[in-house]
Amino acid sequence: MGECEARRTVEAVWRMESGRVIAGLAAVVRDVGQAEELAQDALVAALEQWPRDGVPANPGAWLMTVGKRRAVDALRRRQTQDRKVAELGRDLGAEEFTPDFDAAFEERIEDDLLRLIFVACHPVLSPIARAALTLRLLGGLTTEEIARAFLTSESTVGQRITRAKQSLAAAHVPFEVPGPAERAERLASVLEVIYLIFNEGYSATAGDDWMRPALCGEALRLARVLQGLMPDEPEVHGLAALLEIQASRTAARTGPDGVPILLNDQDRGRWDQLLIRRGLAALDRAQALGGDPGPYALQAEIAGCHARARTPEETDWARIAARYAELARLVPSPVVELNRAVAVSFADGPAAGLELARALADEPALAHYHLLPSVLGDLLAKLGRHDEARVEFERAASLTGNARERALLLARAAAC
Repeated sequence: MGECEARRTVEAVWRMESGRVIAGLAAVVRDVGQAEELAQDALVAALEQWPRDGVPANPGAWLMTVGKRRAVDALRRRQTQDRKVAELGRDLGAEEFTPDFDAAFEERIEDDLLRLIFVACHPVLSPIARAALTLRLLGGLTTEEIARAFLTSESTVGQRITRAKQSLAAAHVPFEVPGPAERAERLASVLEVIYLIFNEGYSATAGDDWMRPALCGEALRLARVLQGLMPDEPEVHGLAALLEIQASRTAARTGPDGVPILLNDQDRGRWDQLLIRRGLAALDRAQALGGDPGPYALQAEIAGCHARARTPEETDWARIAARYAELARLVPSPVVELNRAVAVSFADGPAAGLELARALADEPALAHYHLLPSVLGDLLAKLGRHDEARVEFERAASLTGNARERALLLARAAAC
């Protein structure tokens, strides 16, 4: 194998296996930062040895074994924790590449991976720090890639990740899946992080591009991993359903020149039917598990209404408006109320939607939210009040940080 080919192979394996390897090592050393360093050491060893010796049959297990050996060496150098060294040595001796190793590795690593997800998304960290750490530890992304995805500097991302690891260590966050008493709250934090990552890719808050598909893809992958790890949690399937259906529209959301295309103007023939089927299947699974739907399942139901409609005219807007009303009761939010106003405008007419949207004008949380004046402009235009609509579209354009969206809003203002 040539050096370039080997490097590409190592990079691909790292992207797929890094989260599992770091999770397994964190279970050993009980420190996420040290586990990542050990995994990086194993990566360097792979770059040195695989071009010469070839790629092992189980690359993840190979990286894990090398990482554990580095852990043993580090413990011996510190001449502490003799008992732990002995235990690790015995474990390592039993984990050479035997026919039974792969099965044992796979069975145990799934539990470790779930623990790592809960640690990386711990509420002791800010949402943006959780997102950066999750992409680093579970997604295998480099600091440069994360910085590019969030349109910030490498040094800023590096500092966030470093501080996040320090905060976890200072708070003595245990490497474990939370118990029943705090499981719901902690799971909500995990789901929030994955949703945050997806949303930043789906509708970028800043920059020249309206979407960053790589972030959407990474969030979708994490949601699918979580489905496999927590198959009995309805909201896990609800989030996966929502992301699958939202991602199905990716190809139709921008024109050849990158200009955004709004939902009702999209060519639905370009929607990815495989992702829609996956999303609807995940939604069915969430509903089959029983109980009242959570916020992600409700949003997935709304997305499902759009996905099932072959044309905009076939959309069940009354059902969508009802689901937004349920969502507003479950998680009160002016943004949810704004979305409900849009749904009501389609179900009962633009005047009814405008009345609901106008009622949100004094909400502090929406004072700098560009979608409020954007919605107001759209509804005013539909009512023929073009001078008022132009003012709202111009205000929305002044509030957005995304260049593509600003251009779209200014074009709509000019059309008024």
